[in-house]
Amino acid sequence: MSTPLGDKIKRLIHLNGPMSVSDYFTLCLADPEFGYYRSREPFGAQGDFITAPEISQIFGEMIAAFLVHAWKCHGLPNPVRLVEIGPGRGTMMSDMLRVIAKLAPDMYRDTSVHMIETSERLREVQQSTLAVHIEKIDWHDTLEDAPAGFTLVVANELFDAIPIRQFVKAGAHFVERVIGLDHEDELVFALGTAVLDPSLLPEGAEGAPDGTIYEFSPARRAVMEGLCHRLGQEGGTALIIDYGHMATGFGDTLQAVRTHDYDPPLAHPGIADLTSHVDFEDLARTAISNGISVTGCMRQGDFLLGLGITDRAGVLGRGKDAATQLMLTEAVTRLAGSGEGRMGELFKVLAVSTPALSLPPFRPLH
Repeated sequence: MSTPLGDKIKRLIHLNGPMSVSDYFTLCLADPEFGYYRSREPFGAQGDFITAPEISQIFGEMIAAFLVHAWKCHGLPNPVRLVEIGPGRGTMMSDMLRVIAKLAPDMYRDTSVHMIETSERLREVQQSTLAVHIEKIDWHDTLEDAPAGFTLVVANELFDAIPIRQFVKAGAHFVERVIGLDHEDELVFALGTAVLDPSLLPEGAEGAPDGTIYEFSPARRAVMEGLCHRLGQEGGTALIIDYGHMATGFGDTLQAVRTHDYDPPLAHPGIADLTSHVDFEDLARTAISNGISVTGCMRQGDFLLGLGITDRAGVLGRGKDAATQLMLTEAVTRLAGSGEGRMGELFKVLAVSTPALSLPPFRPLH
């Protein structure tokens, strides 16, 4: 099946030669005419995927409880800049603000909210979702545009949508993977000419068999560096939630999702969502190299269970009908459980802070 963006990409390849996975990734999601996030409503049952905040209000409530505790551990700073990068439909921020107002009225009073969102269409959705808090909220194109001050940042399923480069072991080197055209003018993966600096490879690269793929994302590092710069100015904590792995390694994690099912990455450019797994070890290393402390990194299931998601579900279900109680139980299982269709193991949570803090449920720093 041809797509308008697929046809555009083929024209670009005919004109300029094969393109990197990074360039393809960028076009698929952000092409001004046909990019996935520019032209579609990806979230929810009618879209292509459901994010954790859309599964249940409990998710945003747990994040809010964590942020309130972080604010207290930071010494109750005033004012607070609460930032969400890539806020989707605004569902998580709505749940967070409701709980912050209840748990910590002083924090809510002294908080201004900053939504980092480039899509005008999604901004309109967020404004509707957050109407009750609208006087507190400003929208910005970049984190740098948000006003200075003590900052609490949340980024849920942000980094997986930032482009990666892929390199393939070919003899003594890792050569960049590119996208070209076959004899039938269809998109195919191929090898380019760029060779990855060996110093950027993890241990075990020399012994890896030919065809081994290594993913590297300078763009994700750059976003993490900008976030760390922000925290380093006047202090704060950032919480990063995404699917990925805790240790840098090898493997092809480039994937497309269309109507809640996996799709070949080259099959439907601009119509399917394109993502890859996040290297949390690389994000943590980036934080440390920028002078920011790693508070901890753990599986989402352990994080949510440690914050008391099971107890919270019990409170919400108390006195409710059996169908509501079942819905809450299923939501907890999907958010914190392990196995296919569940997010507890695949998704990871990374917290970074300055100054260094011990924040449960992360283990105390040594």
